[in-house]
Amino acid sequence: MESQHRCAWAGSDPLMQLYHDTEWGVPEHDPRILWETLMLEGFQAGLSWQIILRKREAFRKAFAGFDPRRVAAFDAQDIERLMADPGIVRARAKIEATIRGARIFNEMQDSGEDFSRYCWSFVSGAPIRGDVYATQTELSATISKALKARGFKFVGPTIVYAWMQAVGLINAHEAACFRRQETGD
Repeated sequence: MESQHRCAWAGSDPLMQLYHDTEWGVPEHDPRILWETLMLEGFQAGLSWQIILRKREAFRKAFAGFDPRRVAAFDAQDIERLMADPGIVRARAKIEATIRGARIFNEMQDSGEDFSRYCWSFVSGAPIRGDVYATQTELSATISKALKARGFKFVGPTIVYAWMQAVGLINAHEAACFRRQETGD
């Protein structure tokens, strides 16, 4: 794949290239993975995705594999444990937002509202064309507002747009990128 053109943001870092080539922009329908990715995008606020990607396994370990049931049960002791974990981004507001996000996710699932169907409803169930260089759109602002109304935190329009790109709600691969056709153009 080295000879193929990929989106410029993947750069020359092997981890970023692997992420680009195998995950980014692939339509994701697993509700738990959609939620995990949204939470990680929230942790990325003010940082680079490369930092989060390098810490992703530590995040998964610290947050019980991003099992929403287990994360929703986290208490003050868990927050302090996470604040002391050098493997993750130690931002109390983001940690608390993830625990709250798990509770919201569970409330939705328990009431019969599938998080995946909810997310994909914003794009009528199929990826739409996006711009890799945009930072937000009218649609990301709409989704942000809807998520905030449910109580999610760290879901501003820019974070939501990055999340939409990551989980394939939009196909934002560059026109010359070899993944553009593969991920649903």
